[in-house]
Amino acid sequence: MDDWTKDPNLSGIQKEKLQMLQSMAAMGNGKGVSELLPILMTAANTSKEKGLQFSNAEMELVIQVLKRNKSPEETARIDQMLQMIKMLKK
Repeated sequence: MDDWTKDPNLSGIQKEKLQMLQSMAAMGNGKGVSELLPILMTAANTSKEKGLQFSNAEMELVIQVLKRNKSPEETARIDQMLQMIKMLKK
């Protein structure tokens, strides 16, 4: 599925949240882990300014959809990004 934001499992998540995630994913495409940190910081600030807070359940759904049909390398990259996000929240 090219546009993961249209996955039926994500139908309960606000369109604005999915659009923000899609934008962040596009900015991070092809970037190394060290290059993702500024993108994640910007996304975190933008979401906070717009009042877009993701519940744990929403994030888990998004992660499941993003990992579907990905190579082990791509899955590892997603996991690295998640670890970076967790570190930012501390």
